[in-house]
Amino acid sequence: MHSADQIPVSPLASMLYGISIVYGAAQKLRASCYRSKILRSQKLPCRVISVGNITVGGTGKTPMTIYVAQKLQQSGVRVAVISRGYKGSAESSGGVVSDGRNLLMDSEQAGDEPYLMAGRLKNIPVIVGKNRFVAGMLAIRKFQSEVIVLDDAFQHLKLSRDIDLVLLDYTRPFGNTHLLPRGILREPVTALRRATARILTRSPTGPDEAAATTLAGIKAHMPDIPIFTSSHDPYMYTVKSGVPTPFNAISHFIAPPDSDQIKYKKVYGFSGIARNDDFQRTVATLGFNPTGFFEFSDHHKYSRDDLEKMVQIARAAGADCLITTEKDHARIARQKPLSMDLVVIGVKIDFGNDEQEFISFIHSRLQQ
Repeated sequence: MHSADQIPVSPLASMLYGISIVYGAAQKLRASCYRSKILRSQKLPCRVISVGNITVGGTGKTPMTIYVAQKLQQSGVRVAVISRGYKGSAESSGGVVSDGRNLLMDSEQAGDEPYLMAGRLKNIPVIVGKNRFVAGMLAIRKFQSEVIVLDDAFQHLKLSRDIDLVLLDYTRPFGNTHLLPRGILREPVTALRRATARILTRSPTGPDEAAATTLAGIKAHMPDIPIFTSSHDPYMYTVKSGVPTPFNAISHFIAPPDSDQIKYKKVYGFSGIARNDDFQRTVATLGFNPTGFFEFSDHHKYSRDDLEKMVQIARAAGADCLITTEKDHARIARQKPLSMDLVVIGVKIDFGNDEQEFISFIHSRLQQ
């Protein structure tokens, strides 16, 4: 029997730990080169806000980007959203996904997240491009944008920004505290010194001792950097069997989950996101009766065979309908309508009592 300080470490864990040490040193060197101006960041002639994180996986960057862009627009600011367009065919060449009124790319071209944001954001252009400076200049030239909101850009040091919002998941803000590939940290925790503010996401909405402990622990770490708490509020919509529904039209009929509507409804779920288990828990928490789940890898591209197979298996399992995430729906929205109703679950950001303080913080930083 081994004592607590003699727990055996597998050869694989040792190897991954060694690689993570080298990876961390490289990340620190890169950040240091930008900090000392050995490597130079490009500066756009407008204000720039970055929404990012220091871990791999879903912390809620997409709904936070949507939230920030909408709040800026509501205050009269001309805003545009820029995303890399990860795994979209336009990632290298760049381009306009939406001019704020019309979708000009599909999810194959734009990538999952930019297409989802373009479907949600009204009168806010969405642009993709690996080169964010070029994409930003396009936004300024074409849409006279005053503020650019960058999606997933904390590590994109090539572009200067005025505000760096770093999201930390309440359930595991730093994962297992190890860097890639031993853990899920993209950068050492000390990289948080670059943050303008930290935002705890997925926080419980009511009093919660664990959440309070997590918040206190993060506040104690770099106490001079502001921290806000936010939660993910689910909403849902149903795409009817056989009915073509443009993705940018669905925002007109989204609604909070209705317990009377979903009680006892048998669903068969599928998702291809960073944390499929989170979605499965959400389905159960909302009150649906899950009869099974298909799990796919993150950013999975659904074929027609995939969808038809899922319908067949869902029917055989006695399900009333399929259920998926909004991000997954964005990938299949342009395909032939399913022969079974599809319930789609999305999330929006809620800062609760912190909302006005957070919005005031953003505006004050932009005016500096």
